[in-house]
Amino acid sequence: MRLGVCTWIYGEVELAPLARRLKRLGVDGVEIAGDLSRPAREVRQILDDQGLAVLSVTPDDVDILHPDTKLREAGVDYYLRLIDWAADLATPLISCHGATGRIRPVGSYAEERALYVESVQRITRHAHHAGLRVAMELLNRYEAHFLNTVEEGLRFVEEVGLRNAGLLLDAYHMNIEEPDLVNVIWAAGKRLYLFHAADSNRQAPGRGHIDFGAVIRALKGIDYDGDIVFEFMPPGPDPFCVDKGPSTMETLDLFVAEAAVLLRKRWSLP
Repeated sequence: MRLGVCTWIYGEVELAPLARRLKRLGVDGVEIAGDLSRPAREVRQILDDQGLAVLSVTPDDVDILHPDTKLREAGVDYYLRLIDWAADLATPLISCHGATGRIRPVGSYAEERALYVESVQRITRHAHHAGLRVAMELLNRYEAHFLNTVEEGLRFVEEVGLRNAGLLLDAYHMNIEEPDLVNVIWAAGKRLYLFHAADSNRQAPGRGHIDFGAVIRALKGIDYDGDIVFEFMPPGPDPFCVDKGPSTMETLDLFVAEAAVLLRKRWSLP
């Protein structure tokens, strides 16, 4: 089990200084934002120079279930190119979700769900040929209108029907949507491809009321062999804006350091 950080939580910081910063904080790798304007070779070199692994790739905010064909196809095309980019990075995993912040359908739920399945089938098939897995990220109801719970996610990947489709669980979102975090981790089982760690207030583990000891025991219980990625934010309004003022960077550094110590202790890692 490796510990990593989503690069997007640091905002518009250049990758090279961010990689040096994260290396000093003691993490093993990153979940890299899928910026296709930057050559994969350049990204790989920057991270290699700091001994950081690419644990996963997180996408831009595109809409792959919109009834507008042109808009939806643009989203799917982005994902197909993202997979090729991720393959060049030699990462085994990309995450996938609908447009963040769209909390209701444009037409009907039934129509958009069918389009969602179709789009993810195309994406996952392309990922299979590239040797990658696709982790469907489960978001809370205030950020997405589909795939809010593990039960929904498991039904969805079953309908997608490809073996390389699984789930990305995030403790922060789970805290909103799930009655019991431990039971749904057990329910996810081998379909759990990636785990995001943030507390109930979307700050570092240990700063909210989630029992991360119980979460870690559940992950061990299902023999989870993936990574844990930190995706938290400093306190403040607007969940879609990472800049919370002049102390943002220092707060994030503190959160990363705290989370690494806490989770390594819980997991009994050196």
